[in-house]
Amino acid sequence: MSNTFKVVIPARYASSRLPGKPLLKIAGKEMILHVCEKAAQAGAEEVVVATDDERILNCVKRAGFNAVMTLESHTSGTERLTEVANKLDWADGTVIVNCQGDEPLIPPELIKKAATALMEQNIAQVASLCAPIHSTEEVFNPNAVKVVRDAQDYALYFSRAGIPWDRDAFPEKPARQQVQYFRHIGIYSYTAEFLRRYITWPACALEEIESLEQLRILFQGERILVPAVDQVPEAGVDTQSDLDRINRLLS
Repeated sequence: MSNTFKVVIPARYASSRLPGKPLLKIAGKEMILHVCEKAAQAGAEEVVVATDDERILNCVKRAGFNAVMTLESHTSGTERLTEVANKLDWADGTVIVNCQGDEPLIPPELIKKAATALMEQNIAQVASLCAPIHSTEEVFNPNAVKVVRDAQDYALYFSRAGIPWDRDAFPEKPARQQVQYFRHIGIYSYTAEFLRRYITWPACALEEIESLEQLRILFQGERILVPAVDQVPEAGVDTQSDLDRINRLLS
């Protein structure tokens, strides 16, 4: 496995709620460029935007970053990542961090943590992150994905449900304080070799029920390392109100 890492940022132009999202400006700069800069600050050896639109490609290249045109037919960012790894002929041991193009406030240290966590062990070919949950409301929020891990921080299961389920307290009482719940943070690092295998696997029933792509990995018997960090990063941009919120934060 490599001791350096690359960052790939999937960025589609068509967004049902916010068309042209990667090119919308935040504090006078296109959103996708904020993400590129965060990836560069994390110490990535290379930052590549994977897009399906020439307007995004041109914007990124004008700013001095690399961008690759990928197929419009991809159904996930993971497929787009794999196309980039293949087009650029990256070796199987290359460590690739998948950064979402709509998270302009992602802390660089989290990008680096996702990469170094993977590189510092030899059991898994996938790593992600999680953070402690401090409210019962979040435990029961289906938009907050929970993860349960083993003693070495490898994932046992991910769910939108409140796991672990407190048999003696739920659903009437709050979660007991001695049980620590963790929220999954959707940033991943992979080896290129893993990505090439992953895209050959069909979706599994668990993944479709929970609408969580990472369950396909566990279903295939693969491991995912999920170390904890102190807090969940600022939410990304899905709507105009999200865009307004981040503009306020950066102004």
